[in-house]
Amino acid sequence: MARSFRYQEIAEAIRADVTSGALVAGTLLPSESELSAQHEVSRVTIRKALEQLRVEGLVDSRQGFGWFVGREPIRQSLDSLATIEDQLAEAGRSSERLVLRFGFVDAPEEVAELLDDEVLEVVRLNLADDQPFAHITVWCKASLGADLSRSDVEDSTFVDLLSERLGHANQVISAVAADANAAAALRIDEGAPLLRVRRVTTDIAGGNALVSEHLYPAHRTEFEVTLSGPIGEPAGLRLVQ
Repeated sequence: MARSFRYQEIAEAIRADVTSGALVAGTLLPSESELSAQHEVSRVTIRKALEQLRVEGLVDSRQGFGWFVGREPIRQSLDSLATIEDQLAEAGRSSERLVLRFGFVDAPEEVAELLDDEVLEVVRLNLADDQPFAHITVWCKASLGADLSRSDVEDSTFVDLLSERLGHANQVISAVAADANAAAALRIDEGAPLLRVRRVTTDIAGGNALVSEHLYPAHRTEFEVTLSGPIGEPAGLRLVQ
């Protein structure tokens, strides 16, 4: 009978949890230190088990997150205003939109400078294959949002609802740490790295119509851009302090 090494036994235990559904795609695993204590082995042994599972495509790791159950990352094109739901459908993946908050509010100072003092604020959670992947806040100019209902924004995106009244959008992507609210909604640890997309969308007359903040877990998301012409620094790249 072939000898079983300890790292193989640990890999098999984690593999069984993944294949049984006890650990679903995107779930963060305990830290290497926690797994070491749990299985009473060295971190070297734990890392060897995890590396074996990585080769099998069952787990993966990213800087700042640690190890998690592997899954094809969610990719979003930056070439147009196409919704992430459309792109998920094209990839054969299910999506769901949950509205967490809906109502007219006093705009935050930085939003008021771009829109109005009063705005329609919508906070929603997007899921792919039943796993949360985006926490999104949209502030809509009051005059544009006056006829929208909660059920409207549950069933459709602002891009779909206002398609004939929207112009272009400018967006900035940066890295931030998850605060308590975003962490709870996205089922990640507070302080975990997020990709933050801040977008300002204009109306057809050129004025500002929407301001939105999109927060994505860094270990589950990739943004993809197709470059044409001479390839130098990425378009729009700038250094910030």
